[in-house]
Amino acid sequence: MVGRNDGADATSPGPKRVVSLLASATELVCAFGAGHWLIGRSHECDHPSWVKQLPSLSRPTFDIAGSSREIDERVRTRLRAGLPLYEVDQAALVALAPDVLITQTHCEVCAVSPADLAHGNTPRWVGEQVVALRSGTLENILTGFLDVAGVLNLESAGEALVSNLRRRMTAVADRTRSLSRPSVLCLEWIDPAFAMGNWGPELVVLAGGTPSLATPGVHSRVVPWDAVCEADPEVLVVAPCGFDVDRAASEMHLLAERPGWDQLRAVRYGHVFVADGNLHFNRSGPSLFETPWILAEMLHPERFAPDHRGSFWRRWEKPGAFRR
Repeated sequence: MVGRNDGADATSPGPKRVVSLLASATELVCAFGAGHWLIGRSHECDHPSWVKQLPSLSRPTFDIAGSSREIDERVRTRLRAGLPLYEVDQAALVALAPDVLITQTHCEVCAVSPADLAHGNTPRWVGEQVVALRSGTLENILTGFLDVAGVLNLESAGEALVSNLRRRMTAVADRTRSLSRPSVLCLEWIDPAFAMGNWGPELVVLAGGTPSLATPGVHSRVVPWDAVCEADPEVLVVAPCGFDVDRAASEMHLLAERPGWDQLRAVRYGHVFVADGNLHFNRSGPSLFETPWILAEMLHPERFAPDHRGSFWRRWEKPGAFRR
């Protein structure tokens, strides 16, 4: 587990008061061994678990309860109206007076962005640095890690982390290079169905699969169900953004009720999986680099022990029944 003080550079000169409004950045600061510098977080920051003790400075401006269809409709309604999806507690943020404020510019739907700060006319104060992470690909994510390390004066910790993550990617790619490569469709939303883009196709390739209906570095997109049936993937991984395994499993019936579901190869082969989209697929933090290993367990069980099964993924068997 990543703790508050893990890492050799935690005592290096640099900013000591950090507010992270991005779950992946909160995890990243902890991975640098500087978790004790964190003084505030977003409502989504939950890993490592102790960060939930920190003051939460944001909240969604729409109801996040209900079905994926209802959530999607609420989000689209606010976006069409030009309204923010997240609200930042400006007074609390100013009172904390951080040296560094971390946010992101990749997706205005998934997490607090500079636009959400602008809606509140966030005042600036002496010493503040705003770091807006950009991602889209695994390489961009790693570059962002180094950028944050630079701002925090933790360059050596950043380089060590990135080197270790690169080794992990190389190791899984080496183990899957000579294996068969089934076609894999990853869905990051259920209703409507979104094919996972961005870094998702890269994760599939590292795990020994062939991505379906997605392009590396291109945003995830809604795909008509007819397109899913036409692609007819050999493996289907359902990992909705912001959902853990249990919440994703609760909506699998919406897919199983679609016309042609039973005819999909993934269904007939027993290769439908539900995964933790919140931590391991859609969040661009250090934990994302464990995801190729998680996928490899699904795609190549004869070569990879199911170390993450149960906690981070399950095999779908029939509506309402899952095997751990």
